[in-house]
Amino acid sequence: MSSSETVTGSTAPVEGGSAPGIEPADDGLSATHAAGGLPAGGLSATLKRSAAFLVVGAIGFVVDAGTYNLLVFAGGTGVLYHSPLLAKIIAIVTATVVTYFGNKWWTYGQRGSGSARQYVLYALFNLIAIGLQLGCLGFSRYALGLSSPLSDNISGTLIGQIIAVMFRFWAYGAFVFVTTATPQSDAAAPAGPAANP
Repeated sequence: MSSSETVTGSTAPVEGGSAPGIEPADDGLSATHAAGGLPAGGLSATLKRSAAFLVVGAIGFVVDAGTYNLLVFAGGTGVLYHSPLLAKIIAIVTATVVTYFGNKWWTYGQRGSGSARQYVLYALFNLIAIGLQLGCLGFSRYALGLSSPLSDNISGTLIGQIIAVMFRFWAYGAFVFVTTATPQSDAAAPAGPAANP
């Protein structure tokens, strides 16, 4: 590195690898990211992530609904017709496995094996989401006395799923698939003497 550095069109002396009082030109994204605002990429990245999450969720919805209806209503009265909550647990767990990999690989773009912390948090938040869905189905079945395929699918699969999806989107982004990428401004900063012992 030379004894001077050009920053936004001006030359300033550099001592120890930094130019105090002069900041490099920035488009505002890394500053927003560092301040805890929108992630790097801004609103566009958030919209893309939301769209991917909804597509993965739609696939999970189909797996959930299909599995539940097969277990409870196949042939009129399925093998778990008299145990709708157990059938719903099986359906949700099956859909959860599918959506885990969809969210990990596509929505949040994390390849490779997950950490133990990630698996534990994912399981914990999905247990809460399962409770939300079971609460909706249980209320419809046992409090309102509704047991038709339409009422089960509206309460447990549609309403319960909407509530659970909103909870999952918040929890996954905030706790499970958290990226630890350093802000661009920190990564581009030259290493000074303090960084090199």
